[in-house]
Amino acid sequence: MNTQAKNLWKCIIEKKGRDALNLQPGATAEEFQLIENTLGVSLPEEMKSFYSISNGQAWDIGVEPFVRNLTLSPLAEIMDNWLFLQEEFDPDDQLPDREYGVEVQPLLWHKKWIPIAENGGGDYLCLDTDPTKQGVVGQVLYFWHDWGKRTIDAKSLFAFIENCLNEENDSNFE
Repeated sequence: MNTQAKNLWKCIIEKKGRDALNLQPGATAEEFQLIENTLGVSLPEEMKSFYSISNGQAWDIGVEPFVRNLTLSPLAEIMDNWLFLQEEFDPDDQLPDREYGVEVQPLLWHKKWIPIAENGGGDYLCLDTDPTKQGVVGQVLYFWHDWGKRTIDAKSLFAFIENCLNEENDSNFE
């Protein structure tokens, strides 16, 4: 198991509290295989090591977000959200301009995006497994349900979580 994943979980749990996060037991190899087969992608190794420690959060009233305002989706919920988004968007719907950056495919929704977290309002944090040549496999992007802009927030899941934890540390000193 990845030491960096363990350390990130340790920091998250210290800040929020294990009970407040409502964390699920780690995902199994069979669960990883099922999601890879369902989505038709290879999961980034960082995702696998992070989810092997905790398979997301069981959302309930009062559950603390794991970072920012985001609840980390269990693998089964990722599959449900991915299937929902597949039905909602035509795969040929392209964005009209390149304001979202050159690292992301110019699509409203891409079947190779993995919606790992959500804010409860229809917005998802996704891992991109099919970036452009300027992007990086596993880069983290926001999928906004009511805004076409797709923004890259970090080059990897671990970098995203570290950024969020640093933001929380910085805000404690203001």
